[in-house]
Amino acid sequence: MTTINNEKQTSTQLTLVNFVSFQKLLEKKEEEIKVIIQHWIRILNVKVGWIHDFDKFVVNYVMFICVSFNMFKFLFAFIIFFMLDTFRSSSKLMNTLTGHTDIVWGIDYLTVDSNQLICSVSNDKTVRVWDVDNNEQIQLFNGHSDHIYCVKLSPYHYYTNGCNVICSSSQDRTIRFWDLKKNQQLRVFNEHKGWVGGIEFSPFNGGRYLFSGSMTNYSFMGC
Repeated sequence: MTTINNEKQTSTQLTLVNFVSFQKLLEKKEEEIKVIIQHWIRILNVKVGWIHDFDKFVVNYVMFICVSFNMFKFLFAFIIFFMLDTFRSSSKLMNTLTGHTDIVWGIDYLTVDSNQLICSVSNDKTVRVWDVDNNEQIQLFNGHSDHIYCVKLSPYHYYTNGCNVICSSSQDRTIRFWDLKKNQQLRVFNEHKGWVGGIEFSPFNGGRYLFSGSMTNYSFMGC
């Protein structure tokens, strides 16, 4: 009888220890999540400049924990989900930029001479640049012959030459660079055999390399 009681006591102690260990693990994961989110926000701030009123955007995360416990044997399973909320429930639409005549597929933020700008691309085959402060379209680029899916600010041109250059990818199988100051097309890549859906500049070497993905393949190239 004493042996059985000792075994139950030992089992209970082990369970409590495991609960404590699991709780510490969750606390550690929560801290890691906070650090990651703070890192994302800091990188965004450094990379593209902080847009006025952008602090109204909020990043939340939700953690779901499923616990199964049976006869002093337990199974813990937890899944961490990140949920990016664009607005708090109390927020409202701030501005509407009107100009595109078809679906808008991509946008990016940039700072030019202390001005907060948004660039956008659409099925209407145009790249447009907007002034956030006055909600006006300030530039329009034509050159693509089909739908445009993605647009990015080139960090390489900015940090190397101080030039504000944006890059766009399209269903016309090309990737095009646009010089905002000169208001003209700077360069064209047409190596892809299918429509180009996504582009991203490298986080290393000052964004010198451009990665792209298309319907048929993917590639990376130097700017």
